[in-house]
Amino acid sequence: KVLAKAIGNFLDQDAIRVVEGGVAETTELLTHKFDHIFFTGSTTVGRIVYQAAAKNLTPVTLELGGKSPVIIDSTANLRVTARRLLFGLSLNCSQICVAPDYCIVVKEVASDFYHTITEVYAEMFPAPLKSSSDYSRIINTVHTSRLVSFIEESDKEELAKRGEILIGGEFDVEDKFIEPTIFRNTNLDAKIMQDEIFGPLLPVVEVDNVDEAINIVNDRPKPLALYLFSEDQSVVDRVIQQTSSGAVSVNDVLMHFAVESLPFGGVGESGMGCYKGKASFDTFSHKKPILHQSGRSLCDPYFRYPPFDEKKQWIMKKFF
Repeated sequence: KVLAKAIGNFLDQDAIRVVEGGVAETTELLTHKFDHIFFTGSTTVGRIVYQAAAKNLTPVTLELGGKSPVIIDSTANLRVTARRLLFGLSLNCSQICVAPDYCIVVKEVASDFYHTITEVYAEMFPAPLKSSSDYSRIINTVHTSRLVSFIEESDKEELAKRGEILIGGEFDVEDKFIEPTIFRNTNLDAKIMQDEIFGPLLPVVEVDNVDEAINIVNDRPKPLALYLFSEDQSVVDRVIQQTSSGAVSVNDVLMHFAVESLPFGGVGESGMGCYKGKASFDTFSHKKPILHQSGRSLCDPYFRYPPFDEKKQWIMKKFF
């Protein structure tokens, strides 16, 4: 509504217009022919948009989501890692398409990581967090309840897969409040590891080495972002070369989106195409080649036209 009002007041509606509505309005829009469709949202809806666009052969840019992993190796600065990870987990309650979704930590430093992030959490979020102006809320009670179901897991087998709560766990559904919550030693088969969380919950998976972490990432749909914390350049190179993701950030989370010169977009199930800065201009532009020849007879070589005698053929071979 804010966008519709602002655009209606200040911009030419023949050039740009906001259509408010839900599924019905969007479905109707997709029946029309556009030069380009740009969609940001879930992979499920992205498939619907792509199929509808295909009927009119309309090119699309899909900025979807997915589970963006964080890999922490044995050389990472754990204090910096913890601060930046909690920043990503708490910003807008992690309701961001490239928010850290799950963490993979090498067992060699897992214990130190748990200890460090617990200390940093206490420094960054002194109690009571619920009344803090530094912390936001979940978008609605429906999504709050969905997220709370992971915290309040009652099935013993699933509870064991999810892992114990290391940090957080407090919530208030009516107030749409969920404390940043980290689960320790989560199993890959746990429910929380199946779909994008889109909330301030972070399962931590322990692995023996970085190669195992790479295999976990590659066994899943390609993420919109991959985050790696390491001071070992050979590890950085290996992760970048042996994985596929929309983007990679080394020793940070989210901040690649703030760099205007970096294109932003997904790959595979996390999307297609990219935008931001010049990439946005290119996305919404058609690169139309134009050839403007002279119409003068002097610039119209006779040998290009039939009949092709031996002399013309000899000239053509020399030129082409």
